[in-house]
Amino acid sequence: MLSFILGLIVGGFTLWLLFAGKRRQLRLLDEEKQLLQQEKQIVVEFMHNMVEAVAQGNDRDAMFQRIIHAAILSTGAMSACIFERRPDNTLKGLAVEGLFPPQRKLPKSTKKQHTTRAQFLEAILKSETYKMGEGLIGQVAKSLQALLIVDAKNDPRVVQHDDPALEVRSIIVAPIIFQGDLLAVLAVANPSDGLAFTETDFSLVESLAEQVGLALHNSEAMLLQIEKNKLDLDIELASNIQGLLLPRVFPPAGHIAFATHYKAAQKVGGDFYDVFSLDDQTIAFAIADVSGKGVSASILMAICQTHLRHFATQNRSPSKVLSAINTAMENHMQRDMFITMVYAVIDLKTEQLTLARAGHELPLFYDCHTAGGLDVDPIQSPGMAVGMVPAEIFDSIIKDVSIHFGSNDALLLYTDGITESTDPSGEEYGSQRLLEVLRNHGEQDAQVLIEKTLESLERFAQGTGQFDDLTLIAVKHA
Repeated sequence: MLSFILGLIVGGFTLWLLFAGKRRQLRLLDEEKQLLQQEKQIVVEFMHNMVEAVAQGNDRDAMFQRIIHAAILSTGAMSACIFERRPDNTLKGLAVEGLFPPQRKLPKSTKKQHTTRAQFLEAILKSETYKMGEGLIGQVAKSLQALLIVDAKNDPRVVQHDDPALEVRSIIVAPIIFQGDLLAVLAVANPSDGLAFTETDFSLVESLAEQVGLALHNSEAMLLQIEKNKLDLDIELASNIQGLLLPRVFPPAGHIAFATHYKAAQKVGGDFYDVFSLDDQTIAFAIADVSGKGVSASILMAICQTHLRHFATQNRSPSKVLSAINTAMENHMQRDMFITMVYAVIDLKTEQLTLARAGHELPLFYDCHTAGGLDVDPIQSPGMAVGMVPAEIFDSIIKDVSIHFGSNDALLLYTDGITESTDPSGEEYGSQRLLEVLRNHGEQDAQVLIEKTLESLERFAQGTGQFDDLTLIAVKHA
């Protein structure tokens, strides 16, 4: 009977121990769950702060300062610092909050240059750079592994200072990484409760560093997008301005009609054309091609067109006008840039057309008044591109060429984007095909001649795409 009672007592005590152990396990699990929930909440709040920092991240230094502030609020640390990886693979303090201890022994410099101790320390941290593997910061940067030092006062790796305010009791250093690349190093020192950092704190800082990496990447991506949007806006503005410079309505010219076509390979281009009156009896027109494409070419084009209008009012000789443009453009041209150009003047009363060519594609003339009947040929005219040679050489080569431009005659001017267009095999369209279009359709009006030229070019290219600016001017005498 006694043994039975003892068995019951032992069995009951065993069950109580099992039950107590189970309750303890549940309590520990509940505490762990609460800690995880707290950490999750801290990370969520930190991410919210990161979103705000990135949204206001046009100032990179200010964004880092917001990140540091968010890290201190989230971890309860008394100080923190971010060391950014620079292009030369060194690390430099970019943002600091609190009395974060310098990672080298303080130099014997005066603090009088700074109004507060915090400013003095900040200046020290932002002036020093650390190599990969140097000190705690460099070690973490090199290994890409976060580091927790619970008892920093007794750890030889931690730099300690004579100033008690700079004593490091406990420190966590974590790499800020995105897709395997080191961006920076985050360090937090000395919990505000006076205790040491725990494994939970360490896990939290690692999570925060991961969020910072994502934030920095998003910030850079956002800044790139902002810059791209600004550039797109600038290019759109340049394209609109360029459109205003190219005339759509031409001055009255009696029996002579003009038609044009312009299509840039990019948003803005380096080709241009112009048609304008010099007086009631004189019409001037030009076509030009600036080497290169894009904004720089369009700016040079605008400068050249301004000079053209200016010098055209001072001299009726096309060669003299181009010589003046060459001299004026000398200071605006880069060494690898030049402008090819044809400038012509038509006297409506005498029907004399005079032109000069600065290295441009030869104009094509549909001549109905030759002795043998119709003749379709290039107009030969000497000249070198604007900006290619000094004035004395340019002026000695360029010459005026005059022709009679009478009833039913036609003239076609173009840029090399037309003749150098290619088909799928790489063959160029060439000037001969353009000459055949003029031969077959030169009797039609100027607009039809433009349309027939573009149709021929489209059939030839077979959808290979446009790689250069395309510009045409058709001039037709009724």
